[in-house]
Amino acid sequence: MPRYLYRRATAADFPAILTLNAESVRYLSPLDTARLTWLDSLAASHQVAVSRDDGTIAAFLLALRAGTAYDSPNYRWFAARYPRFTYVDRIVVAASARRDGLAGRLYDELIELAVAAGDPLLACEIDDEPPNPASQRFHARYGFREVGQQWLNGGTKRVSLQIRLLDGA
Repeated sequence: MPRYLYRRATAADFPAILTLNAESVRYLSPLDTARLTWLDSLAASHQVAVSRDDGTIAAFLLALRAGTAYDSPNYRWFAARYPRFTYVDRIVVAASARRDGLAGRLYDELIELAVAAGDPLLACEIDDEPPNPASQRFHARYGFREVGQQWLNGGTKRVSLQIRLLDGA
């Protein structure tokens, strides 16, 4: 039997999702319950990987399609350039579950959803300065390529804006 169950996030998962987000906040924007509830309402996909051993949330992915009211400067960058896309707002894997293939599984499911919706590409940003080498390696393996950069947080953080073209969309 697989070690993890994959399903749509529910409000009952939000405390665990907020904890995971806080553990990786150096690479992500902060979240509180109100913001997470709002993002969940906009999400095309908000998936969790749940450990079958103890029921803990081991990973989550939150993605939005083009055309939402999301106020992220990175999402807006893509929206200004691409009429159709699925945007990965965040993916977090618990330190104890890294190397279990969770990010790949969550991305594979998201790719199927995006292709079924007719979106020709996935979009995301990766911290470039300061760097997030694990995310850079993962996204390179998944076929993402840089299409732009932007500075955030008053010039203290640079992100690499990346896309992956999807077959069959």
